[in-house]
Amino acid sequence: MQRRNFIKTAAVASAGAFILPRFSIGQPGPSANSKLNIAHIGASGIAGMAYSGCNGENVVALCDIDSRKFPRKPWAVDVPKFADYRVMLDKLSKEIDGVCINTPDHTHFNATLACMERGIHVCTQKPLTHNVWQARTLRKAKDKYKVITNMANQGHTYDGIRKMREMYEADCFGQVREVHMGFPGPDWNGRYFKKPASMPLPAEPIPANINWDLWLGPAAERPFNSLYHPLKWRGFNDFGTGQFGDWFCHIGDGAVWVLDLYEPTVIECVERGPAMEGMIPDHSVVRFDFPARGNKAACSMTWSDGAPGVGTPIKSPDDWGWGKVPNSGSFWYADKGNAFLDQRSNNPRFSVKEQMVAFKESGGVAETYDRVKGGPHQEWVRAIKGDGPECGSNFDYAAPMSEVALLGVLAQRFGGRIEWDSKNMRITNRPELNVFVKEPARAGWDAGQDLWTLPNINSRGVT
Repeated sequence: MQRRNFIKTAAVASAGAFILPRFSIGQPGPSANSKLNIAHIGASGIAGMAYSGCNGENVVALCDIDSRKFPRKPWAVDVPKFADYRVMLDKLSKEIDGVCINTPDHTHFNATLACMERGIHVCTQKPLTHNVWQARTLRKAKDKYKVITNMANQGHTYDGIRKMREMYEADCFGQVREVHMGFPGPDWNGRYFKKPASMPLPAEPIPANINWDLWLGPAAERPFNSLYHPLKWRGFNDFGTGQFGDWFCHIGDGAVWVLDLYEPTVIECVERGPAMEGMIPDHSVVRFDFPARGNKAACSMTWSDGAPGVGTPIKSPDDWGWGKVPNSGSFWYADKGNAFLDQRSNNPRFSVKEQMVAFKESGGVAETYDRVKGGPHQEWVRAIKGDGPECGSNFDYAAPMSEVALLGVLAQRFGGRIEWDSKNMRITNRPELNVFVKEPARAGWDAGQDLWTLPNINSRGVT
């Protein structure tokens, strides 16, 4: 008998109505030991966050294209190990409740969709996908396959982002007309980024422990080079999304969620540092323009990244009263008082210290949003078991939020102005860039096309 037995029960939680599936081991109802069977695609690096978040559940399979990356822990010794997640799913999918996807950006989509097609719950690292089409397709997949989804941006489980929304909805700020945010880097001599002497990278022998074809996945074929793997892939446009895609999903989370900043009409790279062929620039400044949204005034959102002293720093309010101005986070320019969220959209405060002190002394505002215990993986586990509401960064939210980030990455990559038609998912003023809205997949890796027979979904709903 198949392990997963979904009892579809409509539930209404603070996140909205959703389906609460239950799981079983050989019989209907909750499992005998109340533990989920979890698999991991990508076994090292950020996978540590998933291991910790799913601690206490059963790890039943591990997959990585690099055999050196499997954890050498007692609990992992007898766990089945695979190089190809498709083989893992073909052999074990009936025994797996959920999969954590901990791979480079360019392989998030295929791995996530393959699990969802088999009715397996997924928790995927951020950004959710590598291009806009993939993000919208995963949102369609959520509707079709009715599985529990989450994107692992930790800050969306923190109290601070909820407090900021409660403050905004209590009219503590009035209209917010500008948001300025960013993060230092890329650090070309750090852990995640390395600039080569020239591009394209020369071929190197493929180490015996690496399956290079599987690492490439849907990306165009090219020779192996040790600057791609491990960890340094973020700086290459075909594989990563740079500092922008990595950190916007943390820093921009608060502004997108609180202010409904989902559908920019213009995305413009107003400053761009040097960039080698096929790589992210040394620094950039990208502005998004959002029209009025219901009773919310038109708003601009500006992202800055670059090493200290390089490029335009994040614009901070003149009334900042908390000492040294942070070099990461988001500054909100509002009618009733400027505000700030840190680099994980946490620790909200007014820019004027005395205003924040008075706010706290007055008792603040009521808590209207349920708080979340633990991080995104614990939240996901509870939702699968039916012990908690739908995850806050489920794909109905994570997909459109990632789409905003990916549009910014696209503007950063090519510079200049992009005029965006969200409903039709098209760049109208530079049609030659639409190939990057839906990147071609390498032969054998095309996926998700069938989902587009379903009603079209734009970044905010069904059209």
